[in-house]
Amino acid sequence: MTIDQQETWSGNTPGQRHPWHRFVALGDSYTEGIGDLEPRSIGGYRGWADRAAEELAIGQHDFAYANLAVRGMVLQEIIDTQLEAAMALKPDLVAMSGGGNDIVFRRGDPDKLAGKMDQAVGELTETGATVMLFAAPDWGGTPVLGQVRGRLAIYNEHLHTIGMHHQALMVDLWCLPALRDARMWDRDRLHLSPLGHHIVAVAALDALAVPHSLKPLQPRPVPAHGWTQARAEDLIWARRYFFPWVLQRLLPHGGEALAPKRPLPGPVFGVGHGDAGSHDAA
Repeated sequence: MTIDQQETWSGNTPGQRHPWHRFVALGDSYTEGIGDLEPRSIGGYRGWADRAAEELAIGQHDFAYANLAVRGMVLQEIIDTQLEAAMALKPDLVAMSGGGNDIVFRRGDPDKLAGKMDQAVGELTETGATVMLFAAPDWGGTPVLGQVRGRLAIYNEHLHTIGMHHQALMVDLWCLPALRDARMWDRDRLHLSPLGHHIVAVAALDALAVPHSLKPLQPRPVPAHGWTQARAEDLIWARRYFFPWVLQRLLPHGGEALAPKRPLPGPVFGVGHGDAGSHDAA
């Protein structure tokens, strides 16, 4: 379904709030749900895609959801291991993200990455599925990661062009003010917190124009602290989280490859449906 088709869909089918029945998500840790620990969810992480699927499943008795995303993957790995598998599942709604690990950890060329993404999105849209793309958030205020801000911005502009070319839907995280709040990020500052995943789920559902029950959360305020403490925390963060993560991304992978948490489409029962405010606002 193209953007034009989505805009003209009447939604008059009894019991249906949207036209999609099979949702497949592709990507890396962002889409896998890292940072949103939830033992009751398949794979132990919930994430924005699970949260969005929970809402999409309401009123769709035959709705099914698969998540092929695997943490740490660069764009070429996502294309090589997830693209064909996703199309074989015959989805009518696809979330496609990737390239952030290339730019942040591999100094990837945003122009070359855009060429790969353009081809992948073209293959997905040719199946007739609605495709969602995600512009990266603005990490300009984060130490170290702020240095890649320019390349991320260029890549985002490419993604907007790709989206228009293939009539894909864009979820623009760069322009999402809520993600500038430190509480939307995990302690490692690389992954979304439960609050952040919730906000992205809201943005994705809004982009799809699907009625939903998710509301912007109002987390408790974090106590203010001075400049000296903030700089000390930056150093601790870099030593404890950023540099070890960089080494993991740059060193050859050893041992068994990670498997996607939901390789086959299945029903969604909504682990946190109805209690998002109490569960996430801690």
